[in-house]
Amino acid sequence: MSTEPDPFTRPDPEQARRARAYEALFRITERHATGTDRARWEERRMPMAPHDAVRRVTDLAAGSALPDEGAPAVDQADLTAALTLVPLARAEFDQMESGLLTMARGREMTWQEIAFGLGLGTAQAARQRHERLQARGEDERP
Repeated sequence: MSTEPDPFTRPDPEQARRARAYEALFRITERHATGTDRARWEERRMPMAPHDAVRRVTDLAAGSALPDEGAPAVDQADLTAALTLVPLARAEFDQMESGLLTMARGREMTWQEIAFGLGLGTAQAARQRHERLQARGEDERP
């Protein structure tokens, strides 16, 4: 019996997306990590968080951060890797925002107060935003 994969079986898109994200994190960390991110990479091969990796490439490409001495310049593959990570970074941020909203409500902040903090015009908009974030988080759970 052959252990070769069936060449006519469609690839799993979710598995391919995860593999691309993993490769993107490793590429950016290996080429551009600095400070504690660099230390974690060198000591434990632990890649940067998606948000940190996207920010690092963005800052380097925009010229608002300087590369470490001897580090390569940001290239097209780095930009593609950063773009690959945007959905993961967005999911991290959405999860953080949802947690903040839950904590604010738990500390008896009104929806109007929360709306003000978020820069939204109405309490209803804040409530709807929280509902959307919660629904999105539930959709991403296995």
